[in-house]
Amino acid sequence: MDIVRWGIVGCGNVTEVKSGPALQKAEGSALAAVMRRNGELARDYAERHGVPRWYDDAVRLIEDPEVNAIYVATPPSSHLEYVLKAAKAGKPVYVEKPMAMNESECQAMIDACEAANVPLFVAYYRRMQPRFRKVKELIEGGAIGDVRSVTTVQFAPPPRSNANESWRLRPEVGGGGLFPDLASHSLDLLDYLLGPIRSVAGHATNQGGRYAAEDTVSASYVFESGVHGVGSWCFDAGFSEDRNEIVGTRGKITYATFRNEPIRLVNDSGAEEWAIDQPQHVQQPLIQSIVNELRGVGAPCPSTGRTALRTNRVMDAILSTYYGKQ
Repeated sequence: MDIVRWGIVGCGNVTEVKSGPALQKAEGSALAAVMRRNGELARDYAERHGVPRWYDDAVRLIEDPEVNAIYVATPPSSHLEYVLKAAKAGKPVYVEKPMAMNESECQAMIDACEAANVPLFVAYYRRMQPRFRKVKELIEGGAIGDVRSVTTVQFAPPPRSNANESWRLRPEVGGGGLFPDLASHSLDLLDYLLGPIRSVAGHATNQGGRYAAEDTVSASYVFESGVHGVGSWCFDAGFSEDRNEIVGTRGKITYATFRNEPIRLVNDSGAEEWAIDQPQHVQQPLIQSIVNELRGVGAPCPSTGRTALRTNRVMDAILSTYYGKQ
């Protein structure tokens, strides 16, 4: 491709700052059309963001000849449907995270895109953000020696919205509650930093009783490399905490998944910190890597359907204690 001309299926809140402007600002990229089921909202988005065309029908956007790549930014329950339509149209597709409702849907999406010979990318955008690439650089440079274990903690007070207001609290739309929406970022980052997880066990319950989805999750896992990991997520806590700690034979690295806190390294040489801000449009570095791949320049994008499937597989195993096998 000379210019990647994007069409957004589902121009909701996530596309306002995180991704939509990034599709316009990335080099070699343009936002050609947007779609939302409510046509008035689609038109409003197009007018505010300077997008040439808008639709209230996804098929019309996908089939638009001026659109040569599709970004699916709807809730997870419709990801499979729209990715299959994009693959049938022969257009590369970038889909929001979590990739789908479960591993089997992820596999169906991969199969359809591979059969159509179109690339499939997933919006685990932290893989390309400078702060997390710094963590990877430290690990691979031996700053903490051989990695032995990793601990992830995410606690937060209960959400102010309820299941009638937020799809993120409705398992039939999001594949679970806040765990697949938020913990997927941490788990995918661990896949990026430490490699695939080989085995996993976990527990998920609802302790607060505020909605039907799980609100408290714990898990343990072992990576293919032999590294051990444990994670604890509670979205009904009295305070907030966001911490990942990777321990090695020479020291440890501590970083936050969501908070813009410094990366901290402690090893046998002392302590050091790096304050690396998130970009204004958090998805722009990943989107640039996608555009580069589609244009045939630069390294391949590090977040694909196959890498994202692994994160869904891990979450399925953990959430099976609450929802049963999917």
